[in-house]
Amino acid sequence: MRPVPRPARTSLTVLALLAAVCALLVGGAGSAFAHAGLSGSDPADSTVLKEAPRHVTLTFTESVTFSEDSLRVLSPENRRVNPAPAQYADGKSNTARVQLSDELPQGTYTVAWRVVSADGHPISGAFVFSIGKPSETAAVVPDGSLDDSAVGRLYAFFRYLAYSGLALLVGAAAFVAVCLPGAGGERPVRRLLAAGWAVLVVSTVALLLLRGPYETGGGPTSVFGLSQLGRTVVGRPGAALVVRLVLLAATAVLLGRCAVRLRGRDDGDEPRDLGRRDRGVGAAFALGLAFTWAAAEHASAGIQVPLAVPVAVLHLVAMGVWLGGLITLAIVLRSRGAAGRTVPADAVGRFSTMAFAAVAVLVGTGVYQSWRQVGSWEGLTTTSYGRTLLVKVAVVVAVLWVASFSRRWTGRLLHEAAPAAGTRTVPEPERVKVTVGAPDVPAAAGGAPDAPGGEVVRGAAGPPPPEADVDPRAHQRGLRRTVAVEAALGVVILAVSTLLTGTQPSRAAGESAAAAVAAAQEPQAKVATVPFDMGKAGHQGAVQITLAPGRVGENTVEAVVFSADGGLATVPEIRLTLTQEALGIGPIDARLKNQKGFWAVYDLQLPMPGEWTLNITVRTSEIDQVTVRGSVHIAPLPRRPAA
Repeated sequence: MRPVPRPARTSLTVLALLAAVCALLVGGAGSAFAHAGLSGSDPADSTVLKEAPRHVTLTFTESVTFSEDSLRVLSPENRRVNPAPAQYADGKSNTARVQLSDELPQGTYTVAWRVVSADGHPISGAFVFSIGKPSETAAVVPDGSLDDSAVGRLYAFFRYLAYSGLALLVGAAAFVAVCLPGAGGERPVRRLLAAGWAVLVVSTVALLLLRGPYETGGGPTSVFGLSQLGRTVVGRPGAALVVRLVLLAATAVLLGRCAVRLRGRDDGDEPRDLGRRDRGVGAAFALGLAFTWAAAEHASAGIQVPLAVPVAVLHLVAMGVWLGGLITLAIVLRSRGAAGRTVPADAVGRFSTMAFAAVAVLVGTGVYQSWRQVGSWEGLTTTSYGRTLLVKVAVVVAVLWVASFSRRWTGRLLHEAAPAAGTRTVPEPERVKVTVGAPDVPAAAGGAPDAPGGEVVRGAAGPPPPEADVDPRAHQRGLRRTVAVEAALGVVILAVSTLLTGTQPSRAAGESAAAAVAAAQEPQAKVATVPFDMGKAGHQGAVQITLAPGRVGENTVEAVVFSADGGLATVPEIRLTLTQEALGIGPIDARLKNQKGFWAVYDLQLPMPGEWTLNITVRTSEIDQVTVRGSVHIAPLPRRPAA
């Protein structure tokens, strides 16, 4: 095998470093396009209704699934008033609706909800509405993060173990199949394959049991509930976990078959071809295992799902080939070094090529996933996802820097192996002088009677030429150290990537922040100035209506009258009613009271956002009055973020 030239190796390393940094800076290869969010509700948050509604409907930004207790409506006395579980409204998968009991009393009601978004993450929240007038409420809903619960922490831990098991299983199998087939007969590699398979099986079973409590908010003691487990396996995340277990069972059969073929070859020096069929089946199993993640988590939600799912599959497989292969190479180098043996240089070269291809796939798929999730450079420093991603970038840069040293050791091994493979020991001919005219030397004695100059060439072999004293074990010791550092940093990258899967992506966080900024920039009061003219001298002017804060819910209303010359004027009476013509609400009488210079009320309840019509009646004398119309826009309440 011809060694890669030193300048080419350096160029490839620098190219990989720059490509990876650029891809990760744009957004990284994490997960999730966005968790679902509550986009609207009927009744709206903090609204005051004259009559009790028949049902409560929630609308989300993407499709959701829910259980029997996903939507609860609680009375002021903390009693549940929705007798039936939630259903989709009009068959729309991004809605949840519950029917309410009849004859609900006046007071403030609390709506607590917890659903599972299309990317498999549970979200929750709560809001209130009132019937008749607001009141005190005894309803209490949890306001902590879902991931701070005991079940949430356990679920995150086993999710990390699942990623680790996938990396070990796929990477070790790829190393044996592509780089060094004989290593499959070595005990450390067999143990590594068994450990990866066992970790993935145990973590998948744990995730399947924890999935129900994770979605519903239950405690760790509810993991063995059969009814809850039955609901889990029919959902998309649970079904994906079941399929993963089936694939792992088939993978165990394939591993056993390959182990039988390699049994008894513990030296690993004579590679044995596993065959195209076994390699193809193994690759199919690796893709299938990765698909169980992509089909049930982040790639399955958001934009361009048909493209995002295969991209996520390739990303996971490449991660396993790179990280698991590094760990396998480190173990093989260590075990053989302890036994005084070396790893064939061509096997190290094949792994270097395979790892570089895996990194290239990681970069390419990372670029696409980055675009789906971050969306802007500002998101790198203004969101938790972006800051965590920068940590991942720093570790990736460190890994690629260490990898440059590994490639140097690999190049030296290949450089030393190439001359050794092409060198042969050729006997040096010996020339012997003889006397002219003497009897010929018999051919059997090794002579050459027709040698020029009367010389006979003897066929006795001389000693081989001296060769350079090269110890490939020294190069492999250096390679073993750098590969071990790479593998350790790769484990850190895997941990950070797992953390990213539970963090709200920068794109979604940026949209929430923009909405909050827009809400903050809204005027803290809405002012409408409406002129009036009664057709008489001294009976013209304008009335100014101020609503604060000008949002849904309770508002303060002040009315001031200005004369035609702009000065303040006092009038015997001002009446104000408000109508939401688009929704057929009103007229609502503001019941303004004289405050000695202006008219005001401090507890006007406006139930819905939108354009409201103001009907203002100004009376300037016992017989002179006029009614004029104006309008004001009432803003909705800021949306509470989902947990």
